[in-house]
Amino acid sequence: MPSLKDIKKRIGSVKNTQQITKAMKMVAAAKLRRAQDAAVAARPYAEKLQSVLSNLAAREESDAHPLLSQRGNSRALVVLMTADRGLCGGFNANVSKEAERFIRVNELGFDDIDLMIIGRKGRDFLKSRLGDKIVKVYENITTDATYKTAQLIGQDVVEAYGEEKYDAVYVLYNAFQSAIVQNVTLEQVLPIQPKEAGDATEDAIDYIYEPDKAGVLSEILPKMVEVQFFRGLLESNASEQGARMSAMDSASRNASEMIGKLTLQYNRARQAAITKELMEIISGAESIK
Repeated sequence: MPSLKDIKKRIGSVKNTQQITKAMKMVAAAKLRRAQDAAVAARPYAEKLQSVLSNLAAREESDAHPLLSQRGNSRALVVLMTADRGLCGGFNANVSKEAERFIRVNELGFDDIDLMIIGRKGRDFLKSRLGDKIVKVYENITTDATYKTAQLIGQDVVEAYGEEKYDAVYVLYNAFQSAIVQNVTLEQVLPIQPKEAGDATEDAIDYIYEPDKAGVLSEILPKMVEVQFFRGLLESNASEQGARMSAMDSASRNASEMIGKLTLQYNRARQAAITKELMEIISGAESIK
């Protein structure tokens, strides 16, 4: 049975840990508000741009621009978005496991699938499982999700697709729903998917290109790829802060329960020690008589 000193020391250790988890929860909550606002604000623009370009892809010939060309099933690229830090529950593990499943199951029938990872945790999780599939890793860029970061990723992807290294590009990330719910989301980035028939209003749109079609497509299509990655970074960042806040809240509550149990154990041990001392005193007094 642990001594009173050991129990008291453990209670102090758990209280110190609880102070840390409470502080981390407060920091994550403050970051979550900003990250959530940024993610929600980016959704309408990204969705409308996706709709316009999907409509555009349905009208243009596949040779109008390399990013519109529909290819075979030779090689694909998955861009996985994770975090550089842990202590956020299943945030990193869930999306990394989905990336592993997507590559191993290969439901779309690609001959080979490469992996580009954003975030140190995704790399750590998959390097022993799919190390031969990892072609590039971005670290320390997820703390502040900026458009400049999305441009860097988008330019690498567009360049690789333009050189016909890949027939398709996908992005895999945690879409933010609430502080306790993050949805693992897989989206096709390239080639740009044509819009399905159904909306008569949008089907009637006839685009006019100024100064010319080639110039407009060359400018807007790569930007659309960058916007998709930017939205993914914002959603992933908000999901990370929500998951961390939820995990730290749970850790703080668990610490409170543990402190209660240890305090009860300490009181019982202290009571037993006092009772033992009293019995020894009484026994000693009786032996003197």
